[in-house]
Amino acid sequence: MQVSTHALIQRINRKLKEDNEQLKTTRGWRAKLDLGTYYIQDFNRNWIVHHHVDPETVGRELGVLESWETVTEEN
Repeated sequence: MQVSTHALIQRINRKLKEDNEQLKTTRGWRAKLDLGTYYIQDFNRNWIVHHHVDPETVGRELGVLESWETVTEEN
């Protein structure tokens, strides 16, 4: 079963919401160099918790992406 990257990010954010965190996509080349394409932000402290995040790895760690699911780049 295929899951789009966009759908995976939504799943991850629903799970991270419990800890007041969110997976975000960087904008601009400078931010991409510093943070990678994806990063996790803590809203309570306005702090970057993790940078250079792979959504597929995080999704599997959080249990929102099952072993039979694959991630596609389609939106």
